[in-house]
Amino acid sequence: MIQGFKDFLMRGNLIDIAVAFVIGGAFATVTTAFTKIVVADLDACAAFYGRAFGLPLVHREVNEEQGVEEAMLGTGAQGEENAQIQLLGPLSPDSTIGKWLEKNGGKGGIQQLAYRVTDLDAVSATLRERGLRLLYDAPRRGTSNSRVNFIHPKDAGGILVELVEPAASAH
Repeated sequence: MIQGFKDFLMRGNLIDIAVAFVIGGAFATVTTAFTKIVVADLDACAAFYGRAFGLPLVHREVNEEQGVEEAMLGTGAQGEENAQIQLLGPLSPDSTIGKWLEKNGGKGGIQQLAYRVTDLDAVSATLRERGLRLLYDAPRRGTSNSRVNFIHPKDAGGILVELVEPAASAH
């Protein structure tokens, strides 16, 4: 585990979390990508965020591999690359997100934090060198053909941390 990382997470200070990621060459380009919120009704929740907070829907897709339907919500006039909230709805009750939703009493909630990186392979290698477990041996396809991997929650203070390398066309 990255020394001090769990302590940063346990304090809940996002500035400290960002500082933890910036330390070390591979993390010089890490930025917050989005917060993932699991929801039971994707359409109703996306409409709520649009009405209540003025967050426009900037991208929507089904990701069969991950077992989810996703809706990315932007902030103001910003585009997809600056989306700050991703709503996730399960494609089936037995998908990972479906099981998470059931375990959480069907209420949904914040499921993970995602950080945008420019070189997922270098970041993954650095994390492994530092003793962290990643969920996948090799990156998988994420939203908009991005490459993704996840830090195991047991190595990140109980939080699922996603690392996202946007597709070349998204830069």
